[in-house]
Amino acid sequence: MRAVVQLTDQASVTVDGQVIADTKAGLTVFLGVGQEDTEQDAKYLAEKIVNLRIFPDDAGKMNLSLLDINGELLAVSQFTLYGDCRKGRRPSFDAAAPPQAAIELYEYFIKLCRDLGANVSCGQFQAEMVIRLTNHGPVTMLLDSKRLF
Repeated sequence: MRAVVQLTDQASVTVDGQVIADTKAGLTVFLGVGQEDTEQDAKYLAEKIVNLRIFPDDAGKMNLSLLDINGELLAVSQFTLYGDCRKGRRPSFDAAAPPQAAIELYEYFIKLCRDLGANVSCGQFQAEMVIRLTNHGPVTMLLDSKRLF
């Protein structure tokens, strides 16, 4: 699994003109599921993300986690994180998991984050979404459950 994790002051998701998620300070996570991913990958990323110490402490150092600040997490499924642009001009998405497998791991990731104590809102799987967010810092982290980067 791959995740783009952004420290955000606020974020929202709109589908068909309706706001379906609206969060305050915390993290916005774009999550991609690959063909080889399992529940272990979801567990690794959930634990890593909610405990990632990227929020500033009183001294301004990145030392606090989402749980430490009681922040909100917005999880958005994004298969394009598995887009391969190395050949040609059109990305290949062959490495992305098929929809049924992807939704199961996406929902499992959300459940794990909630079980760990995070306040989680979600995008809508396989919908065309408009995501609005205010990235703070800017702070953006790239994570891969296979530890490729």
